[in-house]
Amino acid sequence: MNQRFKTNSVLRISLFLLLASFCLSGQQLLAQETGKSKNTLTEQQLTVVADRIKSLGLAEEKAYEFLLRLTSVGGRLTGSPQAEEAVGQAVKLMKELGLDRVWTEPVTVNRWVRGEKEIGLVKSRKFGQHKINVAALGNSRATPGEGLEAGLVEVHSFPELEKLGEKVIKGQVVFFNQPMDRTLINPFAAYGQAAQFRVKGASAAAKYGAVAVMVRSATLRIDEHPHTGLMTYESGLPEIPAVSVATADAEKISRWLKEDPETRVFLKTSCQQLGPVVSHNVIGELTGAEYPEEIILAGGHLDSWDLSPGAHDDAAGCAVAVEALRLIKACGLKPARTIRAVLFMDEEFGGTGGRAYASSPRRAGEKHLLAIEQDQGGGVPLGLAVGKNPELLQKISPLARVLQQLGLHWVKNGGGGVDISPLVEQGSLAGTIVPDAQRYFDFHHSALDVPAAVHPRELQLQALALALTLYYFSQEGI
Repeated sequence: MNQRFKTNSVLRISLFLLLASFCLSGQQLLAQETGKSKNTLTEQQLTVVADRIKSLGLAEEKAYEFLLRLTSVGGRLTGSPQAEEAVGQAVKLMKELGLDRVWTEPVTVNRWVRGEKEIGLVKSRKFGQHKINVAALGNSRATPGEGLEAGLVEVHSFPELEKLGEKVIKGQVVFFNQPMDRTLINPFAAYGQAAQFRVKGASAAAKYGAVAVMVRSATLRIDEHPHTGLMTYESGLPEIPAVSVATADAEKISRWLKEDPETRVFLKTSCQQLGPVVSHNVIGELTGAEYPEEIILAGGHLDSWDLSPGAHDDAAGCAVAVEALRLIKACGLKPARTIRAVLFMDEEFGGTGGRAYASSPRRAGEKHLLAIEQDQGGGVPLGLAVGKNPELLQKISPLARVLQQLGLHWVKNGGGGVDISPLVEQGSLAGTIVPDAQRYFDFHHSALDVPAAVHPRELQLQALALALTLYYFSQEGI
């Protein structure tokens, strides 16, 4: 045994003994405090819990390890073999961690496949022919087998499209070139404005006779990577092909069109809709010792787009939820109410997993007090958004003060997400540990959303905050 190995072994043993000693002393204080005020956490008691969670979590950094396992199968497009392989990986992981119960629940999902890599060419008499980076939008119909070629019409809004009308649009490819608004501090607000063209653009253009649409990728970054995402068709209108185009190419095309309005585009896609298949939500829990029917839920969505392994969106949210439960268990904490991690299937293609979970007969007799959804990437946590009632914020002020010790800056009303919205409609409070998302849309729905884009420590900090929040509400209720 060499000297370096001996030294590392001593360090590991010392760290283990230090953590064990710390946890033991923390357990004694926690027991003393609990004996004074059953199921009501004092701020001193909560500080002890936070210190234990922080020390163990930062020493081990398991959240990133879990993210690597979930992304190891590749892109997890809803209904794909990779998505179902991820279900198996998640079940195996939760069982290995020794959660009290682990199971799956079926979800019927649509099955869309991308097919062969898309082809995009811009043809100009002045500038020649150039390859452009495009990706079919989720749910899009394919071009004819040989592809299609047509003129390009650039528009920046739906009112502009309507003003141009059939006289200009018929037989053309509409190019929606609306950048995300860089002046907005909240990138999700900017995304919401830009994504409407991705979602509704095809039917809006088909109304005036367009043969296809090309939509600028929803990202603040200027690069050569198209960002995909879900689009929908309006009933009664032609279902024309829809692709996203990389922002660097969108900038070029806009310049070319100004100098050569006769510029044309060739597009070829082979995506298709297949029949529905059965997939699964994955569920693991720490069963409440006193009120097992009352549920404090944390979740993310297990599916992703197919252009990448979906590390930020949303393996990060799933990994954080699982790690939060692991930390609670590893610290020897016994929740009064059930703390449940749900990895939902099919958030990206319409949220069928969330609806199936909320409407399952297995929910009979359960009462979901709080549902926290982590689906804003793996960045460093900034704050906790929870509920709609300002009175709740006053009640949980001890939690807010202790969360500051974990680096969070604020607690305010808010929170939510696609997967938990059915539970919120049934009366559950919504919540979210809100991360710094300024770089999130650099990666979102693109080939760039890989594990290397997620910082392990930032992801772990999310898990610490989530673990403390879940444990607090499991003891205090709502």
